[in-house]
Amino acid sequence: MKRVTFAALLGFVVVGIVPHATFAQGFGGAVAVADDEVLVAHPRGEGGGAVYIYTRSGAGWAESGSIANPDPEQGGGFGFSLAISGGRLLVTTSPAPVGRPGGGGPSEPPPPGRVYVFDRTAAGWTPAGMFAPDGLPERMRLGPVTVSGDVAAVATAAPPRRGPGNAITRSDGVVVVFRNTGGEWRQEAVLESPRTDHVTAFGGSLAVSGEMLLVGAPQTDSLAGAVFLYEPGAAGWANIGELSIPDGPGSFFGAAVLAAGDRVLVGAGQTPQRPGEIVAFEHDGDAWSESGRLRAFDGSAGDRFGSTMTSDGGTVWVGAPGAGGRRGAIYEFAMSDAGRGAVRKVGGRRDIGEAMGTILAHGSGVLVSGMPSDDYGLGTAMIFDGGPGGWSEGHTVFMEEEGIDPVLGGQVDCSGGEASVFGCADVDLVAFIPTKDLGGNRGVRVNDIWGWTDPETNRDYAIVGRTDGTSFVDVTDPPNPVVVGNLPKPDWAPGSTWRDMKVYMNHVYVVSDGAANHGMQVFDLTRLREFSGTPITFDQDAHYDRINSVHNIVINEETGFAYAVGSSRGGETCGGGLHMIDIREPKNPTFAGCFADATTGRSLTGYSHDAQCVVYRGPDEEHVGKEICLGSNETALSIADVTDKANPVALSMITYPNVGYSHQGWLTEDHSYFYMNDELDEVRNLTQGTRTMIWDVTDLDDPVLVKEHVSENTSSDHNLYIRGNLMFQSNYNSGLRVFDITDVENPREVGFLDTVPGEDFPSMNGSWSNYPFFESGIVVVTSGGEGLFVVKHRARMPIS
Repeated sequence: MKRVTFAALLGFVVVGIVPHATFAQGFGGAVAVADDEVLVAHPRGEGGGAVYIYTRSGAGWAESGSIANPDPEQGGGFGFSLAISGGRLLVTTSPAPVGRPGGGGPSEPPPPGRVYVFDRTAAGWTPAGMFAPDGLPERMRLGPVTVSGDVAAVATAAPPRRGPGNAITRSDGVVVVFRNTGGEWRQEAVLESPRTDHVTAFGGSLAVSGEMLLVGAPQTDSLAGAVFLYEPGAAGWANIGELSIPDGPGSFFGAAVLAAGDRVLVGAGQTPQRPGEIVAFEHDGDAWSESGRLRAFDGSAGDRFGSTMTSDGGTVWVGAPGAGGRRGAIYEFAMSDAGRGAVRKVGGRRDIGEAMGTILAHGSGVLVSGMPSDDYGLGTAMIFDGGPGGWSEGHTVFMEEEGIDPVLGGQVDCSGGEASVFGCADVDLVAFIPTKDLGGNRGVRVNDIWGWTDPETNRDYAIVGRTDGTSFVDVTDPPNPVVVGNLPKPDWAPGSTWRDMKVYMNHVYVVSDGAANHGMQVFDLTRLREFSGTPITFDQDAHYDRINSVHNIVINEETGFAYAVGSSRGGETCGGGLHMIDIREPKNPTFAGCFADATTGRSLTGYSHDAQCVVYRGPDEEHVGKEICLGSNETALSIADVTDKANPVALSMITYPNVGYSHQGWLTEDHSYFYMNDELDEVRNLTQGTRTMIWDVTDLDDPVLVKEHVSENTSSDHNLYIRGNLMFQSNYNSGLRVFDITDVENPREVGFLDTVPGEDFPSMNGSWSNYPFFESGIVVVTSGGEGLFVVKHRARMPIS
């Protein structure tokens, strides 16, 4: 078999490359270069998505135009994938799945998507038609697209479904081939995976060169992966061969492909356990054979090197978006007749989560990196000038996020079912601060919330969790809340969807999940008195490092103990159960012990998602005066006596029908009942409405499920809290729901404020949590992408 040098291998012009794509991409999810223009897609943007055009402006780049979604009523996701051949541009739409941002509700299932064609003329990019796959199964959605001359191919994806017993089933998509004849695009073939006995991710990557089509299937043969080759013939498009490597299962060969004539580059090895690589192939007239491999000189496990690539013929640029803790990197491989030449990185050190090199495009002396996960999923793109070996530091482009206008300076009463743009009933909107105004960086979302009243000044503060830190908002004058400060996340930790905090002795304790070795931040809240008109960026007063990534922090203010739950990623995890911390010296937290009921949790380690720990004063005389923790442990309710931290005792465990995910709960003030939410039962169609479990815990050793309260609302329920005879429940995209629980076993909804305008349905977007314990009677509420709400239930008087 003939072998060739890398110099020979790379002596071609790239015709088309589309990396494996994901749904609901941010800005920069697809990029392209056309002569003097850089095209950057924003599929989640206003109007169903758009493609923005950038041209040189002085020393940088400026937006000079855009290509709008021609048919926004047909669904969003315009710009999900881009492909260019000559002066022709193909743009796909692929609306987000139901329940994800931009995915709409169940009454409006997304269409499968379309491919729009634009020709470059003197007037700019001019519409030149549209085509869409015909005869596909319901809910098939478009993936990558590629084009070479008059031949185009688009992959489809089949979303997972839930079958009998709520089991998730998956199936392969197909690749549909089109040909332009006389200005009209006609469907020419529907290609299915040659492997019919298992899911292959067929169409995860595509490339076309002339009349040869390459289809990556990285999950083929137990994730070993393969690339299938097709050419047209008298009987239609036929499978003419297959590329593979002998590396075995888990190689994910075919995650990206780049083709040109007889030469092919294939991405492989992009798993958390190994560094990625590019495998080169050539055809000697009889068969394909591997002719070499490219790797990063500083490659590491999970770097995803080779998940995207582009070339000008003499140089290859390879993305490694997972490198350096998802900082990302771009590697430039120079080639010569003598073989591979210089290898260097493009650009300087990146920020955590930026994922440089996620998407790449090159042309006319310009290199573009799309980074759709940058800025917490809003996305950016970076444009480099200068050419091989002399690239600039790069120019970042992005689009500002649209949001809801703030409501400040005066309460907006609920009238006619609305307060401002929010649906409501008997709950008035006192104030609203958009997420972007709470002191975080672009793209942050809010999550959990707690409160603190300064015992010296009597000022009330909302403590708001963000993706990148914690905000402190003075809500003493409720219609005029003021952001007074920001506690950033630790420098070494990535931003995270999950942040939780509780207060003890004028200190707040902050943890974060999915955040590497974040640990627990300790901040002295009396420092908020330093505010004099300009928001202050604070540093932490202490840090507890016996835990790393933690889902929630629970505090019993009576005893001075904190309980980190859902701990993982190192440190003393306690199986994800109660990691007990003595905080009686607030700035000197010390480890006090573990408790985990190993009969609970998805992995039977005692993992607790959230808990409430109290000095028990309920009707069960045996346990009065003891410190009792009630844990929502993924699969069950777990009750434990943790009075003796060295010898905690499991009192009881009980499950319930159709468990989705036992999430969080709260005791009634007499400690007789425990209300618990299940976060996933609505999402998984295990219930017809928002379900709340009501437990009789008058006997802590034998709790009884006395009622599954199912409301007419259909949203997923999240955190709930009880004050007096009212339960305040955050219901994601249905906002805050208020229930009268005077009749404990028969809650009655008595008010709401919907924090997410639009249709209500099960999803993970919207109101995360609320804090109803201020003496003023206000309730502060967080809603992920919307922001901080200050509301008041009309029938609720100030708390005395």
